[in-house]
Amino acid sequence: MKRIYFDNAATTKIDESVMKAMIPYFNLEFGNASSIHEFGQKAEAGVLNAKYIISKFLNCKPNEIIFTSGATESNNTILQGVFSDFKGHLITTMFEHPCVLETAKYLLRRGVDVTFIAPEKNGVIDPQKIFRAIKEDTRLVSIMYANNEVGTVSNIAHIGKKIEELNQKRINKILFHTDAVQACYFRDMDVKKLRTDFVSISSHKIYGPKGIGAFFMREHTKLSPLMYGGHQEYGIRPGTYNVPAIIGFGKAIQLISSKNHKKTIEKMKKIRDFIIKESLKIKGVFLNGDREQRLENNINLLFENIEGESLLLKLDLEGIACSTGSACASGSLSASHVLLSMGIKPENAHGSLRISLGKYNTMEEAERFIITLKKSVGQLREFSPFK
Repeated sequence: MKRIYFDNAATTKIDESVMKAMIPYFNLEFGNASSIHEFGQKAEAGVLNAKYIISKFLNCKPNEIIFTSGATESNNTILQGVFSDFKGHLITTMFEHPCVLETAKYLLRRGVDVTFIAPEKNGVIDPQKIFRAIKEDTRLVSIMYANNEVGTVSNIAHIGKKIEELNQKRINKILFHTDAVQACYFRDMDVKKLRTDFVSISSHKIYGPKGIGAFFMREHTKLSPLMYGGHQEYGIRPGTYNVPAIIGFGKAIQLISSKNHKKTIEKMKKIRDFIIKESLKIKGVFLNGDREQRLENNINLLFENIEGESLLLKLDLEGIACSTGSACASGSLSASHVLLSMGIKPENAHGSLRISLGKYNTMEEAERFIITLKKSVGQLREFSPFK
């Protein structure tokens, strides 16, 4: 039985061309990129080239790119770096990824004033709620570009433009950050259009290696580091460069700029729409999040009278991998904080399933999934005490 992988929001399969680009830096060009001899210079050249590729993709300067171990470190560095003195006001949302949400809660405990904006019932953030929440001492607004569970997309460019206009009248400038990890593969990432001061991205969501991420930090922006040590990344992120992973990250970004990228997105959207259409034909199944304002690869379904974990396990036994929410929260027995923030009742939130498509998925897989889903739902409802 050929297995189907429908959990690409958690991680993606590394692209073969990415792997090929990385291999020489494990054994041939193995030097430390901070060393001044030839071995080090060759490794450093690879790092600088990857930084150039990423900066071109984001439409920024190479020195505005900071490499990290991933989005969790990037987001922590930005939020904790801005509020290193634990003073001022932070605005974020109630359905951020845990690495932003938990960091915001930590800052709140340490004395930072934090406003958590709730999404609308369709999983979209109303920008007016953000603007109304701004105070005299607001230092940072952190809004995710696309939600990792329900796939809904925020209008980051609109929010950024408004903050930019407000800053023209303020003494205390507001910094603007977006966690763009899920959006990076699907949306415009031009930081000049988005008008952001910080943007977080991650390699393993875009067919690159795990353990490497980066963030854009606008030139002349002040940020206190989380760690201290070497001079790497301008002192913001010290430590030996993970050269093979950085090379892979650069290659993965390069692939997004290829001619075939739009066709890949269109294919995913076609499969997504087919799965949504066929799934909603099942009695007691509903779509979580806005139908249109969502990523082309995301389907989040609510199943009445079914426990999501049971459905997940049943599908897994049939060779289909999905999830019930964020992989970073999979160890928790609590209902999804994202769905709860949208006003979905806990008992219904427990009965939700996330299907996230990737570039390797096919319509044939989608058809097999629908057949298996209908069978699995029917079987589970036979044993449900609520049938």
